[in-house]
Amino acid sequence: MKPLLNFLEKIEPDKKKSPFLHTLYDGFFTFLYAPNTVTKGGVHLRDGMDLKRTMITVVVAMQLCYLFGTYNIGHQHFAAIGEYTGFIEGFHLKLFHGLIKMLPIFVVAHVVGLGIEFWYATKKGHPIEEGFLVSGALIPLLMPPDIPLWMLALAVAFAVIIGKEAFGGTGMNILNVALLARVFIFFAYPGDISGDYVWVSSIVKEGQEQFAAPYYASSWLDFHGLLHQAADWIFGLFNLDTFSSVQEAKSVVDGYSGATPLALAKEGGWEAVTEKFSVAQMFWGDMPGSIGETCKPFILAGAAILLATGIASWRIMLSMVIGAAFTGLLFNAFGEAGTFMAVPWWGHFYMGSFFFAMAFMATDPVTAASTNTGKLIYGFLIGMVGMIVRVLNPAYPEGWMLAILFMNVFAPLIDHYVLEANIKKRLSRA
Repeated sequence: MKPLLNFLEKIEPDKKKSPFLHTLYDGFFTFLYAPNTVTKGGVHLRDGMDLKRTMITVVVAMQLCYLFGTYNIGHQHFAAIGEYTGFIEGFHLKLFHGLIKMLPIFVVAHVVGLGIEFWYATKKGHPIEEGFLVSGALIPLLMPPDIPLWMLALAVAFAVIIGKEAFGGTGMNILNVALLARVFIFFAYPGDISGDYVWVSSIVKEGQEQFAAPYYASSWLDFHGLLHQAADWIFGLFNLDTFSSVQEAKSVVDGYSGATPLALAKEGGWEAVTEKFSVAQMFWGDMPGSIGETCKPFILAGAAILLATGIASWRIMLSMVIGAAFTGLLFNAFGEAGTFMAVPWWGHFYMGSFFFAMAFMATDPVTAASTNTGKLIYGFLIGMVGMIVRVLNPAYPEGWMLAILFMNVFAPLIDHYVLEANIKKRLSRA
């Protein structure tokens, strides 16, 4: 590696003559090698770990969610038209369909977000900030598979510029950037991120009938057809089914609904949920939903990585579980059968994005509380507020996005009162 290091040092652009090229070079160089100085502010006040390595560890912890989410996009699509209904049937077709949907979302999120980061770094004359490594990886996992790409680009630009750069960059933002991108779409374009069929890819509506087509046209890129043809050629070499055999538009199967467990619970309580989805299906992720939220074992595996490396706080995770369970028990005590309030408290952990929010959102070290006691209060309140929004809000049967953003705002206040209490306690001893 020494020759590579020497080569990179020789080609380093001049910072004054070519600030943009130097910014790009610095980002690539510090990705390969640890810098001489490590982070001592902003994100890790008491830690000397290099920030880029921290962010990469978080991204690695999400990879199982990416793998499952990509495959589940294809599985839910084919289930809608009644083909390859077994989970591993048509594995290659489902995986490729998911890749066609996932890759553009991933590319657009990173091109827009990193492009803005590079521009700000060049103008400010400082190295590239690594905070978007995590935000850029999280944003695709929060989206439905058919999210319009121009809409995604707007949301990412808004989140990075207004949510982070306006506050001074990485380590200075008060709101979770990835969640800010999602909440922007939710309030600006609610029809594209709510309802039933947005969670199942390539579903189009003609009149009152729903249709689905694995082989679909694209108005923004013309290479989808070429990719399908290349895939068909490869699949044909191994005598596998090809897209040409399933490319016609077809009606979804009779009685099919793209409703998520949360939407069903909103309408008919736990009974309506278990009539369509088993607990095992919800646990393993065989259901519609945001790309990264469905498979609970893989999410928990990522949470374990973050806990083992000391990046995430177990206090926030544990107190969030306790807060949600406590509020769920209160609802159960007053809820009538067949209503959302009567959904068993433990059932809320199987539906929706609780574990994903707990592992990758609530534990954000920048926007969460910093004191140990504050983390317990912060996590508990997220669990409570999230359950209240999920169950009692008539328009939005999920609550963690709004609860975390709400508590992001109050995290400094929580820390302030915790510190004040500690100061008073020590003064009383003196």
